[in-house]
Amino acid sequence: MTRETLVIVGDTLLDRDVDGTVRRIAPDAPVPVLDEESTTDRPGGAGLAALLAAGAGCDVALVTALAADPAAARLVELLTAAGVEVHALPSTVPTPEKIRLRASGQVLVRLDRGGEPAVPPDAPQAALDVIGRATAILVSDYGRGVARQPAVRKALEAAHAPIVWDPHPRGPEPVPNVRLCTPNAAEARGMSGDAGGGTALAAAERAGFTLRRRWRAGAVAVTVGSAGAVLCHGEPTPLVIPAPDVPGGDTCGAGDRFASTAALALARGALVSEAVRDAVHAASAFVAAGGATGAVTSAKAEAPEKTAGALADGVRARGGTVVATGGCFDLLHAGHLATLRAARKLGDCLIVCLNSDAGVSALKGPDRPLTAQQDRAALLAALDCVDAVVIFDEPTPEAVLTRLRPDVWVKGGDYSGDAELPESALVRRLGGRTVIVPYLSGRSTTSTIEAISRR
Repeated sequence: MTRETLVIVGDTLLDRDVDGTVRRIAPDAPVPVLDEESTTDRPGGAGLAALLAAGAGCDVALVTALAADPAAARLVELLTAAGVEVHALPSTVPTPEKIRLRASGQVLVRLDRGGEPAVPPDAPQAALDVIGRATAILVSDYGRGVARQPAVRKALEAAHAPIVWDPHPRGPEPVPNVRLCTPNAAEARGMSGDAGGGTALAAAERAGFTLRRRWRAGAVAVTVGSAGAVLCHGEPTPLVIPAPDVPGGDTCGAGDRFASTAALALARGALVSEAVRDAVHAASAFVAAGGATGAVTSAKAEAPEKTAGALADGVRARGGTVVATGGCFDLLHAGHLATLRAARKLGDCLIVCLNSDAGVSALKGPDRPLTAQQDRAALLAALDCVDAVVIFDEPTPEAVLTRLRPDVWVKGGDYSGDAELPESALVRRLGGRTVIVPYLSGRSTTSTIEAISRR
């Protein structure tokens, strides 16, 4: 089976975090002295979008402008190590860098390098060819000139693949017939000229529909931070997609996570509404996991288990308690809800390990499940007590638990002792504990099925 190819077009920069400790004030000026302890490099801009998309079961190519300088060499090293195919347009200005000097997680000062933006003078044929071969395209515009390059724009206009365009106030308008544009609320208001009166929802709706008409785009999803996104499409009424609640986090890079997830979903045949829904949830999990700061050089776009793992890592890093539970959840009922709510009260996030369709059939028989795994996962994820859902195929969730390392593993029902809980020994080795919460008697999927069959 041919793998999808996601092509990301846009401006890449090098992000560098210099972390250290401040113990004194400089004798020659009233400024803190940072004793450097560590330095972390990562791709920014379109490079971050490519890094986040890499490894999600598709090929990722990045068309970007790079100068012949050390910053560009470092970016190519990082991106290539993550599995990204880099197509460099020649740049007449230095590769941009953003260097943050930090102490105890607080930015003391940011140093920007790279000078004024400039349109690349040329586009190699290989870069144009990869745009033509794309299964989906993401234009990650950071206003530095790649999206203005004439040959690149011509290739984008001729492309048959769905295009997601993440615009920038200093960048050009999207080419016509883009499948989805993803400005944030402030960008949408500025680009549309809307003063932003009324509620945030009303302002996003007005700006989104204005930009959709102006840009001749299939749809515009205006992202509104922790409130989610407002999708303005062919219908007169917008679709509002709320974001799940996340415990704090870092929003840096959330827009890139949103846009790259939407593009990947379109590459795999999703409807625009489905792609935006997936993007909202992925961006929320990304924020909860620490944002771009948590994106290491070997990072891959999160499969569901990696998204849950990032959530667990973020909660644990903040000193919180990670709770997990598991089951089939074939027909969601009040007994399930009681167990899940009790489990959520035991910590700071609840991750549900869900048996796949094949796993349920092996446990319950060939006539089960009655509800497909994606629908079961969607119903669970919609509950306010559930923070993430992981689907697993194995007979037991031991592989998932090894990744999640929950502080608390919860079972509901008539369990008594480790003999009936094969995961307990693993959870103990991982430093957690297993607990049982009361089961709501008289509720079960099997009894519900039997009651229906008797009618």
